[in-house]
Amino acid sequence: MNREEKDQLLSDLMQTHGDELVRLAFTYVKSEETAKDMVQNTFIKCYQHLDSFRGESAYRTWLFRITINQCKDYLKSWHHKKMVAAEKVKEISGIASAEKTAIRYEQQREVNTALMALPASYRIVLDLYYYRDFKVEEIAELTGEKPNTVKTRLRRGREKLKVMLEEAERIERA
Repeated sequence: MNREEKDQLLSDLMQTHGDELVRLAFTYVKSEETAKDMVQNTFIKCYQHLDSFRGESAYRTWLFRITINQCKDYLKSWHHKKMVAAEKVKEISGIASAEKTAIRYEQQREVNTALMALPASYRIVLDLYYYRDFKVEEIAELTGEKPNTVKTRLRRGREKLKVMLEEAERIERA
């Protein structure tokens, strides 16, 4: 594949999958800017390895796998752990800004907030299954889990989400 073809293919992939990859990354890192950075890194890796893409899966699946790995690496990084610790210190000491409080309040009223509050193991499979239309087997391949594990996480995630939404609704009515 020559450079012009690679450039065009990357451009097409970015156009087609960029937004959904940002949403996927956001489910991991819970920050829009960081999610965009993760996707930018995904496309850099994609471009670097386009020639070695074997076609064993669709480009979409490949990009999702790269993005998930980018996010997992980021979440393990020292930088991320330092940021989380600093944020917790601010919350404990009551320094949370009015803007963050308003955003948090607004988000509590949406299903997406409940989804984001779930543990990552549930949140990711629910997101991939319901919002990205992946099948259980594809999710198993992307996450490196067994299909039965994915099914169990889907069921438990739905149960937890239901309880959370019912609780939020009860609070809203009060």
